[in-house]
Amino acid sequence: MLTLALSAQQPIETKFIKKTSLQTESLVSIDNFKTFYFLNASVLEKKDPDKTITYSNVQLGDITSANTYNPLKINIFYRDFNTVVILDNRLAEIFKIDFNNLTPYKSISHVSTGHDNTLWVFNQDTQQLELYDYKANTTRTKTLPIASTVMDLKSNYNYCWLLTNTHLYIYNYFGSLIRKIENNGFTSMVETNGNLVLKKDNVLYFLKKNTEAFHPIATPNLLIKQFFVTNETLYIYNDKTLSEYQILIN
Repeated sequence: MLTLALSAQQPIETKFIKKTSLQTESLVSIDNFKTFYFLNASVLEKKDPDKTITYSNVQLGDITSANTYNPLKINIFYRDFNTVVILDNRLAEIFKIDFNNLTPYKSISHVSTGHDNTLWVFNQDTQQLELYDYKANTTRTKTLPIASTVMDLKSNYNYCWLLTNTHLYIYNYFGSLIRKIENNGFTSMVETNGNLVLKKDNVLYFLKKNTEAFHPIATPNLLIKQFFVTNETLYIYNDKTLSEYQILIN
């Protein structure tokens, strides 16, 4: 395990692509095929160039988060009800996990996609990150307790990134901690092809896979409500407009 300090690095340049008018409560993600996922209170909306479909569950109320990393197994988290619903690409329910009814009980604060039929979940009672198999109702692995406040959780099929107010923890899919980096002010992050883009104040930083250096991303002075990266396209949403930039990575 490595413990690394945050270091200042040369900025990464960007090239403006376009700006689009857009108003939504929350923009979840944008994929390679220009499919947009939106959250508006209790409704998840999927909009592609051909059609728009929606999902909501009145009994569970407002959606806390939605993860579309695997578009065939989208996970919707209802924190107030400690419940996750798995949807297919047509936004039809294929599985429901009510953590209140599990033994042992799990009180979940953050959820992200794992490989196979698993979810990365942060259990706030034990302060542990767990890889939970919802089909088998078993925990495949769990980390040591985290003695700091969790701010964000992201994953792909090979790695999981846990951002707390003190550190960024990077785990492999076995749940082994492979890197621990001091957090000097980052509050949220997105994953793109194993790399990370993190937000600090109103500035974005790029952390390349298997490296230790945070590079500021050069962008205009925009209010950053939400941000996403699809391949090398950076999307910045600020309540009224969606701006797109190409990230010029050497």
